[in-house]
Formats: sequence, structure tokens, C-alpha cells
Amino acid sequence: MDLDNVTKFLQGKTILVTGATGFLAKVFIEKILRLQLNVNKLHLLLRTSNDKFATQRLKDEIISTELFRILRDKWGSKFDALISSKVIAVEGDISSENLGLEDSKLREELRKEIEIVVNSAATTSFNERYDVALGINTFGAFNVLNFGKKCDKIKLFLHISTAYVCGEKADMILEKRFYMGETLKGTHSINIFEEKRTMEEQLAQLQYHGAPDKAIKSSMKEFGLERAKLNGWPNTYVFTKAMGEMLLGHFKGDLPLVIIRPTMIASTYKQPFPGWIEGVRTFDSFIVSYGKGKLTCFPANPNTIIDVIPVDMVVNAMVVAMKVHYAERQHACETIYHVSSSFRNPLTLSDLRNLFHCYFIRNPWIDANGLRVKVGQLTFFSKVNRFLLLMQLKYVLPLKVLYLVNILCCQRFKKIYKNLNRKINFIIQLVKLYEPYTFFLGSFNDENLVELQRVAEEQGIDLVEFNFDCRSIEWEEYMTNIHIPGLLKYGIKS
Repeated sequence: MDLDNVTKFLQGKTILVTGATGFLAKVFIEKILRLQLNVNKLHLLLRTSNDKFATQRLKDEIISTELFRILRDKWGSKFDALISSKVIAVEGDISSENLGLEDSKLREELRKEIEIVVNSAATTSFNERYDVALGINTFGAFNVLNFGKKCDKIKLFLHISTAYVCGEKADMILEKRFYMGETLKGTHSINIFEEKRTMEEQLAQLQYHGAPDKAIKSSMKEFGLERAKLNGWPNTYVFTKAMGEMLLGHFKGDLPLVIIRPTMIASTYKQPFPGWIEGVRTFDSFIVSYGKGKLTCFPANPNTIIDVIPVDMVVNAMVVAMKVHYAERQHACETIYHVSSSFRNPLTLSDLRNLFHCYFIRNPWIDANGLRVKVGQLTFFSKVNRFLLLMQLKYVLPLKVLYLVNILCCQRFKKIYKNLNRKINFIIQLVKLYEPYTFFLGSFNDENLVELQRVAEEQGIDLVEFNFDCRSIEWEEYMTNIHIPGLLKYGIKS
């Protein structure tokens, strides 16, 4: 087997990518360029004030990253010229109609050229402002779809969602689509356009009454969490992503739609090189805090499966899905893929705890004073309330004493008090936000992904080059020799 069928497929293709500065999108862009230099164009939609700044963002935040090292070494002095001829920065905003493309000539040029749309734009904060999350995760996806449907040559719409749109379901979670207005509570339906109007009314009321920006931000965050929980989702992120899927499925028409639902995306496993990651992501914050000696206990079920998948496996599934589903108009299909590990290669929180404990015993964190940080075994609390009680006794009550001392001492300890209070509140909020995942009892079925693998093999696609089989991951090797070293080398700097 060789790469001819995939490289030929990509040859001459014009692809629009949204959310191009995101972690997943960067790995996707690098993979396409490494596979097929003769791709026609990669148009990357970037939020900036003008095209000049968009080009600068392309250079600074995408092309200049360590991720493109292999290509940079391979192409040498031709690298910049090749990138300029194939990768085009387009200033735009998915939360706006027509993607914020004010230049009508550019808009029409894109509509004449684009064959594939990859929508990876998202705001992933669990407690994002409701107006922002709706604007990007829900109606942003809808705007990208509407733009894609107007493209003359469009053959495929590939959307990046998250497996956790399932909410807090237990047992086996299937690769099922959402129907318009579906909620997880099942007692009522939701009108997504009415939901937007409700949000706009809430925001308008705050602005009318002259609420300061900080108060508006806090109120809109709380409103998002309130609406999510009312409809059965644990946070604003997964709620707005689920509504985005509903709009895409309902309004796609005869356009082939592929929805990729990855779980917790981690560093590269193999390509373009092992261990590349950007920033501290999801469960990585626990690893880093533990290594620094700042995390000694946390509320979690040790038997909960922590569903982790390397980013290059997600990208491989994306590329293969593009090849397989391209131009399936006659079926008008919507296909959903869980790119996950919990069903076929489970890693429990207890397993993960043991792996990063062993890593930091062998490779201790060096603190600011050059001293090695000693770590013990992380303790799990089986109930969140027990952990919060510990926080009250060990930190909140002494902090209240400090508050009184600060008043008696004419605000002498004000700075210390505010700093400690901020940290304690942050930990309490973090615990509440992550509770649905540290006590998660579900497992993601990936039968559709297995079928994609079978079809890919039939078509002669090299499943070593395009590996997305989670069973090939050896967790001890990956975590201790690839992911954690990569996190400390690349993620902490980002």
C-alpha cells in the first residue's frame, strides 16, 4: 500500500479552515502540506482587524511554531515561498454573517474555489460567556455552513465537535446525531433561535441598566451555565456545541456532513514528531499542578475512564473521512465519528495517577530556587462534598481569620488576602466544573470509526501513515516517554 490515493485526492483541492490558530487545526494544516504540496489552496479564516494582521497571525501563531519544523527542514530556503503560495490568511469572523468577509470580490472568489470546509473554530471554556459561546459554537457553525452551501464546488462539510456533547450519560454512548430541539432531559424541546433571542434580551437588560463590563461578563457566564443545566448539559461549552450540531444536521440540505467528536485531545503520538502540544490542556493542568507539588488531593472516581486521544490520530481520522465521504451528495448523509479510546483501550484515572506519579519520582520538577520538588501519591476523594469540607477547614476558615486580621491591621495584609482568596475560589470553581468528568461513567462506542478504518483499508489507504486505531497506544510509553515530556517542553512555554 502507498499514499497515492490520498495524495491524489488532495491534489488541486481548495480547503477552507476555520479556527486555524487552534491546536487541532494547526496539526491538520501541517499534515495536509506534508502529504500533498500540490494542494491548490488552504484558506485559513483568522479573526483580526485586517488582512495584513491576518497574514501576521498566520506567520506568528501557525507557521513559526515548532510543529512545522519537519517541513521547514525539508523545504529549506523555499519554505516561506511555498507557504505563501499555498496557505492564504483570510480576515474574517464566523460569528458574523458571510463570515465577516466585507470584500465582496474576495467573498465571490472563495465561493467559486472552495471544495471542502473544515470548521474547527470553537471556544472551549466550560463557563464561557453565553453570548460568546452561542456566537461561536452554535451560530458560528451555522454561519460557516451557510457560507459553505453557497460555494459552487462544495463537496464536503467537516465539523469538529466534542464527544462530551453527550452530557453526563453513563454506560455505552453511541455515535448518534442530535435532532433539532433535542434536550438531554427529554422533558421538553429547545428552540435554538428563541434561545439566542433570550440571550440577547438578557444582555440588553444588563447594558440598559448600565452594568459594568465585569458584571456583564460574570452574569453572562452564570446565565450560560444556568441554561445548560436547565436543558441537561453540565456546562456552556458542551451545550452550545450540541446546539451547533443540531443546526448543521437540520440545515445541511444535500451537503455531505461529517462530524468528528474527539474526546480529550493530547500531544502528538507519532507525527510529525512525538510529543508536540500547545498550551496546558484539560487533564494536563492536573499533571502540571501535581508535578509542582501543588496538587495532593482531588475529588474523583479512580475507576473513571479518562478518555484521551493523541491529536495526530484525530487528524488522521479527519483526513481519511474527507477522502471517504467526499462528494456523497446522492446519500445526503450525516456521519458522526467518536475519535476516542475509552471503549477499546481504556485508561482509568487511577492508571493515569500512577503513571504521572512514577514520572515525577524519576524526573522531579525543579522549582524556582533550583530545588527538586518531592511528590507523594495523589489522593482521590470519593465525594466532592468531602473535598469541599476539607477546603473549608484547611483554607477557607484560616482565610476568614486573615480577613479579620487584615481589617484590624489597617489593610496591611490586603494583597496577601486577595491573592489567597482568588486561588481558593479558583480551585473550588475548578472542582465544580470538572466534577462531571472526574466522576464520568460513560464509554464512547466507536463502531462508525472502525467501519471507516475498514473502508480505508479496502481503498488501499496506508493505516500506518493514517493510524487512528487507539488500540495501538501503549499508555505507559505514551504518557511517560511522549506526552508528559512533550507537555513540559512545549506546553508550558505556550
